[in-house]
Amino acid sequence: MATIHRNKLNALYTHLAPGAPLTSEDLAALGISADLAVHYVRAGWLSRLTRGVYHKPNDTLSLHPSLLLLQRRFDGLHVGGKSALDWYGVRHYLSQRPVLHLYGWSAAKLPDWFTERFPCTYHRKRLFDEKPNALLHVGPFEKRTGAPLVSAPERALLEVLSEVGVRQPLKEAHELAESTYSMRADVMQELLQRCTSVKTVRLCLQLGKESSLPWAAKLNPAKLPTGSSKPWVSRSADGLLVLKA
Repeated sequence: MATIHRNKLNALYTHLAPGAPLTSEDLAALGISADLAVHYVRAGWLSRLTRGVYHKPNDTLSLHPSLLLLQRRFDGLHVGGKSALDWYGVRHYLSQRPVLHLYGWSAAKLPDWFTERFPCTYHRKRLFDEKPNALLHVGPFEKRTGAPLVSAPERALLEVLSEVGVRQPLKEAHELAESTYSMRADVMQELLQRCTSVKTVRLCLQLGKESSLPWAAKLNPAKLPTGSSKPWVSRSADGLLVLKA
């Protein structure tokens, strides 16, 4: 029996990548029962992060594999907004330890073991006409195998703009938009056509025009959901925001 346990432990350590957490389901797939997992924890061969989540002892968790685990548990979870733009090199300032912006389909509380290691905010956002298992222009970062899901730059910009007047300063959003010269007009057109926020659509068109962005000049506003002919007006800490149709 001891040999069997040792073989399973060796298989676990071979399977487990550095910095990666794993779940009870992952252990079960390797033939490690809940009781055996408890034995490994008591023996110091596994460390328990929370109920049903473990990692190697003395191992520092890495962000990407930790995100992959969360994405298995939370519908539509992905890196978006300012964080996605930052990952793709679109930023107007450098922060020593930026807050990670995560977006998901439903209201959720991220686990303490994650938030304590990776400062983050979670946004429940349904900005587009889409399904949680088929998000528009969300995919593995840089199309790498085993990378966490992240918004394409075009979607990330719209996620930022959707927060203007709520928790996102307009000035910062404007400065970020000015750095998006290389964005794809066809992708932006598709996203805007499926966008459920009139404010976001109008603000994107306005900032794109003000900054003379190449992709903005190629958009077809006539096919976009800009709402009625009345101005969209909102009062926030930035003052009065008026967006014309």
